[in-house]
Amino acid sequence: TRSLKTNNKKGNKEKEYLEIFVAKVGIDGQILNPNPFLDVPASEFHQATPFYSEAKDAVFYVSSNTQEDQLTFDENGKNSLAVMMATGKESAQYLLRDPSTSFYYPFYDAKSNRLYFAANFPDGFGGTDLYYVDTNEGTVMSAPKNLGSRINTPGNEVSPFVFENSFYFASDIFYGLGGMDIYKSEMQGDESFSIPVNLGLGLNSVEDDFGFIIKNNKTEGLTGYFSSNRAEGKGKDDIYGFNVDEKPGLKTLVLRGKVTNSGSKEGVSKAAVRIYDTEQNLIKEIYSNEDGTYRLEIPWRESIVLEVSKERYSSQIQSFDKTATENLEANGSVDMNLLFLDDLVEEKEDQTVLKLKKFYFQKGRSVITPEVAAELDKAVLVVKSFPQLQLRIESHTDSRGGGATNFRLSQQRADAIKDYLEQHGVSTSNILYAIGYGEDKIINSCKNGVYCLEQLHNQNERQLIVVLNYDLIY
Repeated sequence: TRSLKTNNKKGNKEKEYLEIFVAKVGIDGQILNPNPFLDVPASEFHQATPFYSEAKDAVFYVSSNTQEDQLTFDENGKNSLAVMMATGKESAQYLLRDPSTSFYYPFYDAKSNRLYFAANFPDGFGGTDLYYVDTNEGTVMSAPKNLGSRINTPGNEVSPFVFENSFYFASDIFYGLGGMDIYKSEMQGDESFSIPVNLGLGLNSVEDDFGFIIKNNKTEGLTGYFSSNRAEGKGKDDIYGFNVDEKPGLKTLVLRGKVTNSGSKEGVSKAAVRIYDTEQNLIKEIYSNEDGTYRLEIPWRESIVLEVSKERYSSQIQSFDKTATENLEANGSVDMNLLFLDDLVEEKEDQTVLKLKKFYFQKGRSVITPEVAAELDKAVLVVKSFPQLQLRIESHTDSRGGGATNFRLSQQRADAIKDYLEQHGVSTSNILYAIGYGEDKIINSCKNGVYCLEQLHNQNERQLIVVLNYDLIY
């Protein structure tokens, strides 16, 4: 657009209006032979910031609010700007129009059928914010949706543009180089955006830089354009072009997922999610949301380590090499499951023990059978997940048989359990005691000389793995 038109109707002072121009693009990206664009209805007022949609063969642009070729004003005497769609110089329609609200910089995304734009609605974050509406065949189908606080600020955000799932826009309040700078944010799902990244010196300057667009060129690489009022230009806002090999902007890595309780499958809130480099230096730490979901973004690294933990929960660590990290770039969803210690213990005989199904050794023997091993494997997992646990292994028999024999058998069983746990990765420092009590701690009336049913005798034969420091850990 160029500021060529003037108008002094209704006694107004002479005022400049923008009109749309068109030009051919040379092989090297140079703009050739600019001329007024005639494929939109003629107007004596503003026609600016056009976007041509190849998918719809239509031009979206900003126009002054008019009626019967006259400017319209709200009750405060304001003439606002509207968004129009033209499919030829004789066919145009208003898409976004409000007497007191101006709309700027329309961009139509054919992939999502969304029309993005900037507007100064009073309920925004401040200044001009970026919004979108859903459309269908040129008809607006939804109320404007604010892009949220990740994109919008108390300042001004303008000129939205989407390319290969990257969202580009300009803002004058993010930590920039000065004036209005161009930023890039990765689009993640329908409503989520990564942290905006400044495109850096060159594309940005200490002055205003905005109106960024980019596309694949006919040879290789990318060609783009933007507007700037930097000092080396020829006037107010000039158009600049560039050729690059890859999309500009700092490359980042985004991870998102959900932290869940392995037992209940419910989300774990306020779990610490940490990213380390391969030298175990902490890069970033956040906490999961109330529903257990998390999302974080870091500067690109080829290899990372992800750790998730919470008090009274186990921790989970997952490493990503170069290949795995590149896969994360395409699908950054990493769900983490944690064990909750309170789900893994219970109170028995006035002490805290690991929650295991009751298991029995073969009569008179201390051999670890597959049935016994299945329960002890659960204990191995708990201790590996909570390496601070200190344990006492207890083995008890019923009163049948001789007292000395029962004591010896129970000690053999306690030692067999201890040996199995250590052979499967439990540290010797975790097991403080392995004690066979024989028939010394009968828990019912089935003592020597008392007749009892088999099931009552079985109550006395038991193996317990006691957590000695449960009350001291947290």
